[in-house]
Amino acid sequence: MPDFTCKLKQYRQARGLTQEQLAALVGVRRETIMRLEKAQYNPSLKLAVDISRAVGSPIEDIFLFD
Repeated sequence: MPDFTCKLKQYRQARGLTQEQLAALVGVRRETIMRLEKAQYNPSLKLAVDISRAVGSPIEDIFLFD
């Protein structure tokens, strides 16, 4: 799996969302959001798109792959 940096926490907090609220919006568990924010989980393209739409920022700004 390629290394990546995840800026999801910054974008989520800027939107005033908790991990649980974002998880509900995109249809995953809170633990998934937590693992994404720690860059411990590589999201599927669909999940990345759903998150991008939920926080109103482009995928490439949230997930930075090396």
